[in-house]
Amino acid sequence: QVQLVESGGGLVQPGGSLRLSCVASGGVFERNDMAWYRQAPGKQRELVASISMTTRTKYADSVKGRFTISRDNAKNTVSLHMNSLNAEDTAVYYCNARDFFNSEYWGQGTQVTVSS
Repeated sequence: QVQLVESGGGLVQPGGSLRLSCVASGGVFERNDMAWYRQAPGKQRELVASISMTTRTKYADSVKGRFTISRDNAKNTVSLHMNSLNAEDTAVYYCNARDFFNSEYWGQGTQVTVSS
């Protein structure tokens, strides 16, 4: 079992920055593929960014060049650095882990609100 705890959400003005963090416990973190998803009100949950256990990264087109995903295996942490935020980035952001057995785990989510 993998447990995920997100932090770092909050209210930010348009054009601002935030960093989300997700700490994992249980399992073998360095063997997990990690990702951030988000879900805005009335919309489906969507993939924002992912980082594999080999540190290969992928990004949604809407965040390319603005968001950066990274991982620190020594701290069992995956982070999402978000720059140039706009109102369309407002959502609940969820940390996701997929382990070696292809089991999937989710955090409880952290709210990001971009508003002036």
